[in-house]
Amino acid sequence: MIPALVLLSACQGLTGAMDPEAFKPSENPVTVDSYTRNDRLAQLARAQHPRILATYGGEYSDPKLERMVAKVVGSLTAESDNPNQTYRITILNSPNVNAFALPGGYLYVTRGLLALANDSAELAAVIAHEMAHVTANHGVARQQKEAEEAVASKVVSDVLGNSQDARVALIRNQLSLAQFSRNQELEADAIGIKAMARAGYDPFAAAAFLQSMARYADFRTVTRAKDANLDFLASHPNAPQRIELARRHARGIGAPGTGMRDRDLLLAGIDGLLYGDTPDEGFVRGNQFLHPKLGIAFSVPDGFVIDNSAAEVVASGDGDIAVRFDGVKLPMTTGLADYLRSGWIAGLDVTSVNTGTVAGQEAGFAKAQVEGWQFAITVIRVGDQVYRLLTAAPRTSTQLDRIAANVTSSFRVLSDTQKTALRPLRIRVITVKPGDTVASLAERMVGVDRKVELLRLINALPPGYNLSSGEKVKIITDQ
Repeated sequence: MIPALVLLSACQGLTGAMDPEAFKPSENPVTVDSYTRNDRLAQLARAQHPRILATYGGEYSDPKLERMVAKVVGSLTAESDNPNQTYRITILNSPNVNAFALPGGYLYVTRGLLALANDSAELAAVIAHEMAHVTANHGVARQQKEAEEAVASKVVSDVLGNSQDARVALIRNQLSLAQFSRNQELEADAIGIKAMARAGYDPFAAAAFLQSMARYADFRTVTRAKDANLDFLASHPNAPQRIELARRHARGIGAPGTGMRDRDLLLAGIDGLLYGDTPDEGFVRGNQFLHPKLGIAFSVPDGFVIDNSAAEVVASGDGDIAVRFDGVKLPMTTGLADYLRSGWIAGLDVTSVNTGTVAGQEAGFAKAQVEGWQFAITVIRVGDQVYRLLTAAPRTSTQLDRIAANVTSSFRVLSDTQKTALRPLRIRVITVKPGDTVASLAERMVGVDRKVELLRLINALPPGYNLSSGEKVKIITDQ
């Protein structure tokens, strides 16, 4: 891991380049008003709502998707143990697979979770679980934790101000309001499974989707994609015993297949759903990072895994070698050599600072060493934006110069045509035709690795399963 001493400062350039309208909340969100003016818990949750939106990329607006989610929520509330309890459901613009509840009826589900679900019963299982936290009044038992979180947030804010460290610390503590004890989670499972069964859904879908999320978590662990701290299984206990308990609750209600799954409703709702990164964060395509809004791109060596976020891009490979990319706004009057010497690089070798060009753009270069690590730094000016490429390797490594040179030489400014051609990935629902196989449909997917494994995963296809003509499946494409 790159030592924190030498990590670059917050990427104001990347975040500043975003269009604030891109994450504008829906003008007519499909929600149920859950705010009760005299309810202290609801007021507390309402105050947390903007922070949740900030952590998870804002609200995802898609009327077709919202109607589908609203239908599932409506079917559950109609059969609720507490018909007086109302809810506000928000779809979050995040690829992470998560759902959670705040006191007072605030429910959240990410587009990443919706992309993984395969029928309405699985979505109903998740929502019923979160509704159970509200109806079981788990928030009251958590009041002390809420107070501690508020104090911790204030301390972080007072000590670190508005720095990147403060934002990261707050995000890590952001969801303490939404985390429950293991006993509360298991209680919510039991209540939720009964509730979804009363609404007519197959109660066995709860265990099935828990299993899908566990498999997806394993898949992400291998690919090291995104921040697992923002996933469902990071804040919800998951174990084979929990899945078996869910099956046991379902068996106590009836035999498998006695309730509805309503796969067509969910698939129609998620067809066209954004998958993975947004254009504001840039796209990862194999070993390339391409940013249509900033108009730049670069590549990392084969075998490196790219982890992309709005603030930075980090790629890691064998031998503990890593590449970090971000950007800052810099006055044109500030020379790049002076900028390299300005103090933001720990362990800088001042004699290594020099200037040149990269892809026809003004550039600066430097070397640094800190605590057993060596670094190659390149800064590239494109207009008033300066992009920073930092390659890190153990001091004993002989690969630093080669990898840094390859990454730097791959940097390029995209043409208008190239920027227009870049499109985000989406979930598309297609109908299997005669002759189609898992392998042939996987080849139609773009922008993802391990295509066959991922196709089976997002469609919950068991090993050895053969597709049938007329069956509907999800693929990932930029079309």
